[in-house]
Amino acid sequence: MTKTVLTVDDSRTMRDMLRMALEDAGYNVIQAVDGIDGLEVLAANAADIIITDINMPRMDGFGVIEGVRADPNHRHTPVLVLTTESDAEKKARARAAGATGWIVKPFDPVKLVDAVRRVAA
Repeated sequence: MTKTVLTVDDSRTMRDMLRMALEDAGYNVIQAVDGIDGLEVLAANAADIIITDINMPRMDGFGVIEGVRADPNHRHTPVLVLTTESDAEKKARARAAGATGWIVKPFDPVKLVDAVRRVAA
């Protein structure tokens, strides 16, 4: 069965790169342009894995993680943070909010797919 990945990123280029890497690896990809859109897309679609940026307008990635964890249907859905941030304090905050893992941009498509496969297992 094909797994579905929700990507939440305000950069069109980043969304396109994520879609290409994930679809090439056999995943179904649904996308959102910011945190609020991400939670709305998630409410309307089933996602097996979520990849979110941290720095976005309207609602940041921390808000996305908290929103996902507050929803009983997605409490255990893996959430990977994909960001330019490498700050230990932000990583700790993301982990505390319920993030499953952390990937730093620019990402290596092979490593990204490996991380998705690991959390999807």
